Amino acid sequence: MRLPQRDPYIPREWQPHEKPTLLGSPSTPIHPTHKRIAYGLVGLLVCLTGALGNALVTANLTNLQGTFAAWSNEIAWLPAVYVMTNASINLLLVKFRQQYGLRAFTEGFLVLYVLVTFFHLFVNDLNSAIMVRAAHGMVGAALSSLGIYYQIQAWPAKHRLKGLTIGITGSTLAIPVARLFSTELLQLNEWRGLYYFELGLALVSLACVLLLKLPPSDRKKVFEKKDFLTFILLAPGIALLCGVLSLGRIDWWFEAPWIGWALAASLVLIVAAITFEHNRSNPLLNTRWLSSSSMVRLGFIMVLIRIVLAEQNTGVIGYLQLIGLQNEQMTNLAWSILAGIVCGIIASCLTIDIKKLTRPVVISLVLMIVASLMDSQSNNLTRPAQLMVSQFLFGFSSAFFLAPAMLTSIGGVIAEPRNLVSFSVLFGMSQNIGGLLGSAILGTFQTWREKFHSSLLADQLTLLNPLVSERVNQYTQLYSSVLGDSTLLNTQALLQLQSVATAEANVLAYNDTYLLTAAIATCTLLWIIWRLLRLKLAARKQLKNTTELQ
Repeated sequence: MRLPQRDPYIPREWQPHEKPTLLGSPSTPIHPTHKRIAYGLVGLLVCLTGALGNALVTANLTNLQGTFAAWSNEIAWLPAVYVMTNASINLLLVKFRQQYGLRAFTEGFLVLYVLVTFFHLFVNDLNSAIMVRAAHGMVGAALSSLGIYYQIQAWPAKHRLKGLTIGITGSTLAIPVARLFSTELLQLNEWRGLYYFELGLALVSLACVLLLKLPPSDRKKVFEKKDFLTFILLAPGIALLCGVLSLGRIDWWFEAPWIGWALAASLVLIVAAITFEHNRSNPLLNTRWLSSSSMVRLGFIMVLIRIVLAEQNTGVIGYLQLIGLQNEQMTNLAWSILAGIVCGIIASCLTIDIKKLTRPVVISLVLMIVASLMDSQSNNLTRPAQLMVSQFLFGFSSAFFLAPAMLTSIGGVIAEPRNLVSFSVLFGMSQNIGGLLGSAILGTFQTWREKFHSSLLADQLTLLNPLVSERVNQYTQLYSSVLGDSTLLNTQALLQLQSVATAEANVLAYNDTYLLTAAIATCTLLWIIWRLLRLKLAARKQLKNTTELQ
């Protein structure tokens, strides 16, 4: 006799401790200790799988550029398309989980990722590599949520906030981890070594989530036809904006016509999507909640912090790559950043307090200011050994602030679950677009300051200056054993002097960039402190008035 199947859209009967916090999230039954440990390990693996593939590509763009025979502006599309899809897919992922369940959500996206990566191994082509990055962007967004759900299962109810912290910050480990061993992967089979590892990691994650499934959740039909119209408008708008921010400083902002057209089209599409959502009775994005003062402040602060944190990759790593260092020569620096992130995660887990979520953000900003000022003392002899402490502080700050900042507005989501999509989009865009905006601003500022310092140094490079004349004579003697022609010898000496002057201008420009990040962090810190003081004074005034009335 065949038993009737249960309707998946009928809510289950849950025990009080099992009931899912939000629609689409898993229930929370009591697990034995060994199973909790397994959930924690799988959650960390899933977080790294979602971020490590893109980190490997980002850390090896120069090598991949030679492999694919691409120009610098062409290879830059690899990390750009990852962010394009990652930033916009959250519009649909939340409702996908709510309507089709976690199992379809998890296995479907992991299988897609495995298939795309597998078939890419047979095509040595930049276009197929871009397709893999686009698929990885979608999967990365899905796996970041999945990692959080697994970590929540790993902790008992009284420590669940710690699991949430690890799930949120776990993906930050990807960039330093990628710099530790990506050179060895390239030695295996050039670019295919990276994709073999990425494919293997995806297969291991798929096997783990199939063996250790998340507990069931409630499901409900939540998709509306108008949701897809919003996605059709907003996703291309976000993608175009990400493309402009990624390639703007490479193609240069005012020289490539496509940048202007893409930016204009992006603004039209995003404004059209927001206008459409604002007038819906049951919107996908709650524009009124997103435009409230508290959410605008949160988004702005998150973007400013992301701009400051962009100093690590665009500033320090960019400078070291400019002077010719490869990943294998920055291993100790990567270990320092990794140690900082791990310490930041541990410190966040031990100190996180739902009533004092602003304190970690303030501490992180103070550490960022200190680290930026330390980096601003760099000179042309600065190498990874001199940057270990400052980058440890940046790594610590990047992990320490993230979970408290995200949890600042989670109360508004729990009180009104329909805001979950809005919150996911806000948080994802503040991280993705904030990071791109930071790289665009700092990279453009560094280029501008390098031209400024180069012009000042060029004015001083005259042979009438005895110091300049002495340096040219030194270069002439250096190349005299190689070049016999006196004209070529003088030309080579002058070119060498110009090269040294350009390198010095770059050092000064990077120092100016570090000072800029310190200034942005200081302004953000002062704004937060001013806001906290206003709230404190207003609370005291209200308490005083209440006491007088009584």
